[in-house]
Amino acid sequence: MVYSIIQKSQLEGANRLDAEYYQPEYLELAKKIHSLNNHNLKQITIIRSGTTPKDRDDNLLDGVILLKTTDIRNNILSESDNFYHITPKIAQRMLKSKLQSDDVLVNIVGATLDVIGRVSLVPYNFPESNITQAMALLRIKDSNYLPEFIFSYLMSRYGQFQTDRLARPTGQFNLNLEELGQIFIPKISLIQQKNIVEKIKKNIEFQEKSRESYKQAENLLLEELELKNFEIPDDLSYIINFSDIKNAKRMDADYFQLKYDVLISHFKNISKPLINIASRKTEVAKIDPGKEYKYIEISDIDIGSGEIIPNLLLGKNLPANAKMKIDGGEVIISKVRPTRGAIAVIPNEWKENFILSGAFSVFECGYPLREYL
Repeated sequence: MVYSIIQKSQLEGANRLDAEYYQPEYLELAKKIHSLNNHNLKQITIIRSGTTPKDRDDNLLDGVILLKTTDIRNNILSESDNFYHITPKIAQRMLKSKLQSDDVLVNIVGATLDVIGRVSLVPYNFPESNITQAMALLRIKDSNYLPEFIFSYLMSRYGQFQTDRLARPTGQFNLNLEELGQIFIPKISLIQQKNIVEKIKKNIEFQEKSRESYKQAENLLLEELELKNFEIPDDLSYIINFSDIKNAKRMDADYFQLKYDVLISHFKNISKPLINIASRKTEVAKIDPGKEYKYIEISDIDIGSGEIIPNLLLGKNLPANAKMKIDGGEVIISKVRPTRGAIAVIPNEWKENFILSGAFSVFECGYPLREYL
């Protein structure tokens, strides 16, 4: 049994009386952080949250970017991603939270601790953009701190620990701006911070090269499959025989859209069922509550590049759906929330303590078939 005894004098004001806040692990890490030379975010940054406009158009394909929590993935934002948009007229009402280069973004609302506390950095020349009320922007006001350092620190174990501890479980986890401002950031020399900046610049270069290579590979694939400029009919209605419903064991209209028949007919003579070319993996992991795992769920996959950013969680904090064991080299395909199209290849070196959400199907096949898939 894990427990801690807290004196009344140790309660942090009347703000927090919940037992989770005083877990032994949290108290130990807090002690380490407070032993350093620190400033909190309220002292060194401007902190603002955005809004979610009620008159937005969910079908808008261009305009001003409105970032959502799914876009904030412990990453440097890339303009090649697929974003939600709002009109310039709406954006004009949201000037207070209009983003600038080097802003650090933090999720302050999330269904799980995997979502809340995730961060992103706004790069130079990123298109005009704004945020919803589910996230906050941090804008540096103390020249002793560089935004890249704060971004990196908040992604670290000690940054994530603080957001996890402060997050309030009220239906979903949330932080208000005052609580976000309580997060402590250690003060290190500008020379050390600039070393971090250089590493992040190299990371940005690698990301752009990776995206360009992925785009070239995608174009090559579409050309080979004769799908480069393939047009799919967008019929408003269609008629299906009852016998088709019986054979498919489905009667939902989406399943019988004509565009699917067109694609299947195109591939019919050159394709095989996935199960005939790859073996499905169903091994369930045995979780040790005290061990740290690298957990992957659907929102951790960048649908534009296939990049995976796992979350570090103790076994006792893993969701109930954290079931699948992976050993490196697998192809994973989401089987829920199909509109996300979350598909990725697990790196070969990811062999120890990686756990996958049960929302994926896992397949094993060799190189280069897995990359082709």
